[in-house]
Amino acid sequence: MADQRDLARELLGLAKDDRAAAAALLDVAGVSDAIVAFHAQQAVEKSLKAVLASGGVDFPLTHNLAALLQPCEDADVDVPAELEAADLLTPYAVAARYGSKSPATVDRAAALQFAAAAVRPAAGAVATLTRPLARAGRSADGKSASDATLEGLRDGPSAAVP
Repeated sequence: MADQRDLARELLGLAKDDRAAAAALLDVAGVSDAIVAFHAQQAVEKSLKAVLASGGVDFPLTHNLAALLQPCEDADVDVPAELEAADLLTPYAVAARYGSKSPATVDRAAALQFAAAAVRPAAGAVATLTRPLARAGRSADGKSASDATLEGLRDGPSAAVP
């Protein structure tokens, strides 16, 4: 079973990929704002989860950024002020991917700024990995929500997460 540190590193790598994708698509005229915002949302989500995992904090399996910011606050994680409004990206996590009308809550440049603001501190947290790992929040089979996420990442996109 992978530990929280492995999960944190894997999530950070994925967050960096999503930030890079959003940056690469920023000036592509044929790509909608929703696609750029989707990758930015994913970068923020995975960055927050990486920070939590690096501190041994279990996190909810959700795409809702407000629901991920709460455990950060509860664990006294310093969240950059630039991320206070990052929840504007949450609608892009699912609705924009499945043909729903684009939420139009944020423009592509602002979306990319949220992604950059999230990845920087996540990279710092993962680089140090000095805090002790928590063992709480495990299910009867000994797996945490974080363990399940890592397994889902390795198994591919078939594991649906709300």
